Amino acid sequence: MKKLNRRSFLERSLVTGAGIVAAPYILKSASPNETLGVAVAGVGGRGNSHLGAFMADARTEVRYIVDVDEKIAANRAYEVEKKQGRKPKVVADMREALDSKDVDVFSTATPNHWHALAGVWAMQAGKDAYIEKPISHEIAEGSALVAAADKYGRMCQVGTQCRSNPALINAMKFLHEGGLGEVKLARGLCYKRRASIGPLGDYKIPAEVDFNIWSGPASYTDPKLTRERFHYDWHWQRHYGNGDSGNQGPHQADIARWGLGVNSHPLSVIAYGGRLGYQAERKNPNYVDAGDTANTEIAIYDYGDKTMVFETRGLSVDNSADEELNKLFQSTKGNKIGVVFYGSEGYLVQKSYSHCVVYDKQFNVVKEFKGDGDHFRNFIDACLSRDKSKLASDAWEGHLSAAIAHLANISYYLGEKNTVSPAEAKKVLSGIKGFDDNEATLERSLRHLTDNGVDLAMYPISMGPFLKFDPAREVFPDSPEATALVTRPYRDGFVCPTADKV
Repeated sequence: MKKLNRRSFLERSLVTGAGIVAAPYILKSASPNETLGVAVAGVGGRGNSHLGAFMADARTEVRYIVDVDEKIAANRAYEVEKKQGRKPKVVADMREALDSKDVDVFSTATPNHWHALAGVWAMQAGKDAYIEKPISHEIAEGSALVAAADKYGRMCQVGTQCRSNPALINAMKFLHEGGLGEVKLARGLCYKRRASIGPLGDYKIPAEVDFNIWSGPASYTDPKLTRERFHYDWHWQRHYGNGDSGNQGPHQADIARWGLGVNSHPLSVIAYGGRLGYQAERKNPNYVDAGDTANTEIAIYDYGDKTMVFETRGLSVDNSADEELNKLFQSTKGNKIGVVFYGSEGYLVQKSYSHCVVYDKQFNVVKEFKGDGDHFRNFIDACLSRDKSKLASDAWEGHLSAAIAHLANISYYLGEKNTVSPAEAKKVLSGIKGFDDNEATLERSLRHLTDNGVDLAMYPISMGPFLKFDPAREVFPDSPEATALVTRPYRDGFVCPTADKV
């Protein structure tokens, strides 16, 4: 089966979409002394960090704040004015900012369902784009961003900031130069406590929010919510977010893929798990959480000669049920967020965004890598130089890493009603090839659930189907149902184009 790489993807896009070469974009020349005008969209949470980063760089000025929550937008505009001496214009609709000649750079930290369309619109408008992870809500959206960056000659940086950190750069160099010997397995970990987002119900949209624009590409739910907290908790509803495998997970999935040296989609995926444990926490067997993404999800990816396993856990992770991981992270308590590379000569563990540790087979520390970087500065350097090769994490890298979460979620969603006993799950996983001990990973995961009070007889895990994936065509050749989930229906006026039509 032919693997997809960036060159073959762009060649495919050129063949299927003549428009990509019909109207080349004429680049704006950038002087090294030029001040770049910036618009930041979605400034309630992560977007506030975007504002701080651009204000901290003398080469940029924040000129627009885009947010559908007028209270948050007004507060941020006030804060920006105090720090940079000039008040940015506040708008709810990003198209107003994209129409402005005062904007050179568009930076988005909106909810996931907006990421791709915002980036495509920005590049079509001649703006360079910084897009938070995941770069997309569906696989096809990532392809559209890759094609748009190429067609319009724009810089497109993805917010997987570990790519700019010396700790990771040097650790990956060590790995690729054979420092661990042969490495065929990487395990991404998102062991991160996530409480219930509250019971299902109808809650009022905050009066200060323009819900029509907030909904954007997603279908309009007129205008009821099923979650108590409007902001942030959309992450755990698949209509808008991608669960923690697509929230925290892209950082670790990106590092795992980087370290393994794979620059394509995997050949297959299978995922299992569920949204489990909140009944025990609430001491109510009938409790229904408003979230519908998995809080426990284990996915296995086959890259041919390499295997990636990604584990998401949202319940208490004070005991990982894994003595090896406890030794590698030197702790049995608290979150474990990172990547473990398994080499013939030892282990390399990414423990934080700025710290990696090498262990020998006896778990003795051999080497450490430390150091933070500046991902926004890297992006601005590329914008001013017009040199895409300077980008630490371009659209292609972001697309491949976001797709890791999307592939797992597709398998999980298709198998959500396929609940299985531990014995049935073991039987399925025993037939999945790879370089991990699938049954041992299953046993750890089940123990994690039972340690958190989950009665597996009453609340069993769900087993998704094993899905072969065609990396070049980005389809599931044996599953039309899975292929249908590579994209989504869009509302009129908010359609994210396919790669051949950007």
